[in-house]
Amino acid sequence: MPTQLQSRPRPSQRRSEGDGIALQGVGRAFRDRRGALLRALSGVSLHAAPGELLAVVGPSGCGKSTLLELICGLQSPDEGSVACAPAVLMPQRDLLLPWLSAADNAALALRVAGLPRGRARARAAALFAEMGLDGFQGAHPSELSGGMRQRVAFLRTLLSGKRVLCLDEPFGALDAITRAEMQEWLASALQREPRTVALVTHDVEEAVVLADRVAVLSPRPGRVIEELEVALPRPRARTDAAVIGLRGRALRALGGTSSTAAAA
Repeated sequence: MPTQLQSRPRPSQRRSEGDGIALQGVGRAFRDRRGALLRALSGVSLHAAPGELLAVVGPSGCGKSTLLELICGLQSPDEGSVACAPAVLMPQRDLLLPWLSAADNAALALRVAGLPRGRARARAAALFAEMGLDGFQGAHPSELSGGMRQRVAFLRTLLSGKRVLCLDEPFGALDAITRAEMQEWLASALQREPRTVALVTHDVEEAVVLADRVAVLSPRPGRVIEELEVALPRPRARTDAAVIGLRGRALRALGGTSSTAAAA
C-alpha cells in the first residue's frame, strides 16, 4: 500500500462551500514502499453546485478514489484547496455486516450518531418502501440480491445526514441488467432525497445518464482534460441522440488519454 507523502505541510481543508463541492488546483502524492514518489492527482479544479451530480471518469489508477477521499476529508491535499459541506463515502463494496438485518445495517449511521437501536431501526425501516425494499427489513445480507444490498448500503449512506455523497463505483460489481435498473433507481432516489453527489464510475454511459456534469481525468497523475455539461431533461434514455453524442465526446477524450499514455 502507498504511504502518505509527509514532506511538507498540507493546505487545510475547508468545510464551507454550503452544500456544494469546490476543488481548486488540487494535487496529491504518495510514496510507495520503496520510497518512490507517486503523483495521484495534479492541478485538479472541479465544482458541483448544491444538488448537482458530478460524475468523474478516467482510466484505472488515475486518482478517482483519492479524489473522493479528499472531498470526504479522509485525506488532505498536498496543494490546492478543497471546500465542501461534510461528506460521506459509499465505497465500491456494500460492506454490510452479515450478522445484522437489512434494517439494522441501514441504521448503522444513526447508531454511530448516538440514536438508540430501536429508534434507529424504526427510522431506517420506514424508508424501505421508498427504496424498493419493503418486506425485507428483517432479511440478512445473504438473503438479498446484489442490487438489494446496494440499496441498503445507499440507504445507510443517506441516513448519515450528510449533504454531500461520494459514491465510488456503486454499481460496478452488478450485472448489466441489474446495473441499468440501479441507475434508474438512483436517479429516482435522488429526486426524492436531493443531495450533492460526486460519482466515480468507469461507465461513461452511466455518467452521462445520471450526471449534471462529467469530468474526464487523464492517466496518473489525474488531471481534468475535459468537462462536459449534461443539460438534458430527466429521465434520460441511453438511446437518445444527445446522450449518445455526449458519451462519444467523453469516450474520445478517454481515447486520447490512452494514446498519449501509450506514446509516453
